Amino acid sequence: MSTPEWLESWTDDEGARRVRDLFAATFADDGTAPEGVWSAPGRVNLIGEHTDYNGGLALPTALPHRTYVALRRRDDDLIRLGSAQAPGEVWSAHLAGVAPGAVTGWGAYVAGVAWALGQAGHPVRGFDAVVDSCVPFGAGLSSSAALESPFAVALDEVFGLGLAGDDAGRAALVTACVRAENEIAGAPTGGMDQAASLRCTAGHALLVDSRPGLSALESGTPVPFDLASAGLTLLVVDTRAEHSHVDGQYAERRATCERAASLLGVETLRDVAPERLDETLAALEPHDPQDVLRRRVRHVVTEIARTTEFRDLVAAGRPDEVGPLMVASHVSLRDDYEVSARELDLVVDAALSAGALGARMTGGGFGGSAIALVRAVDVDAVAAAVQGAFDAAGLRSPGFLLAPPSAAAGRTA
Repeated sequence: MSTPEWLESWTDDEGARRVRDLFAATFADDGTAPEGVWSAPGRVNLIGEHTDYNGGLALPTALPHRTYVALRRRDDDLIRLGSAQAPGEVWSAHLAGVAPGAVTGWGAYVAGVAWALGQAGHPVRGFDAVVDSCVPFGAGLSSSAALESPFAVALDEVFGLGLAGDDAGRAALVTACVRAENEIAGAPTGGMDQAASLRCTAGHALLVDSRPGLSALESGTPVPFDLASAGLTLLVVDTRAEHSHVDGQYAERRATCERAASLLGVETLRDVAPERLDETLAALEPHDPQDVLRRRVRHVVTEIARTTEFRDLVAAGRPDEVGPLMVASHVSLRDDYEVSARELDLVVDAALSAGALGARMTGGGFGGSAIALVRAVDVDAVAAAVQGAFDAAGLRSPGFLLAPPSAAAGRTA
């Protein structure tokens, strides 16, 4: 059997060294050093999947795996970007030319943040920057928010915007990052990922409430998430089945939910009370010959209820009791929302068989990652069981990482 591959996070010193060296190599034309290094985490969602764009609840926590950025401001509006993940290439655009549909490639996520800050009235100009990351790409762990968020705090600091110093200002940065992803990069996601990357605190999850009408500040509440004292840990498995938000599947699910809400006469599916779910599904039946609307609605309504119960259990210091909620979430995502994949199901089944207390896919689905809540003493055995299941199925080996709840975006060096 293959040996499980552990995907380690970098220390801040290592991340800073990597991007400083890359900056010097990429912009050797003038020898000017970056003004600093900033970083931001990926996130893992404990529960509450495909609820954010339905006005619902989600409960993410920040990973120790981060994206690092070295940046210096410019006096003109040129943006130049280098990446360790695209060696030898420099992405460039003029800020004045950034608009919906006007820029493409990975740099659109970055330029979009500067554009959104400018749209909000903040004086942002051009900049030179490079990035490197230990957040697994395409794993459903929000590598995109981990790319946007360090630029948000870097631009905030170098241009003196004064937003990152308190939670209200960080909520404004979340809004800018969401606009960048939705309007410039063209990925119709909700705001849960950016909220986690910019607002999580070490030792806590973040209850993200996406109900319309709430301010960005009101939408995030820290929730203590202390697994270590309970002898537990969160195991993340990157299936290496590539995950993407821009292949149309995510947008299709979102459009279906919006249509269901319109038919029901509610603003979002958050307004459907769990105790009236049967009545609600019956009302949709005449409009739903393929049983698609009803299955999507059932997932969203029950997932919001599961998220509330999960939050209450961990806040009460009872994380060892959340396993059944995780399993129910996965079943709902697999059967009603139809966003799972063979690899994700395999992780869940193998982990539970090896003694995990709970397991589920995490992120948008269609590949990506799954999580398992395990006793700390069982981590190696559960990882070995998952690796063995992939070997037996003839699948590419997954990657494994541990996910203690970590800190949000900020200056690293």
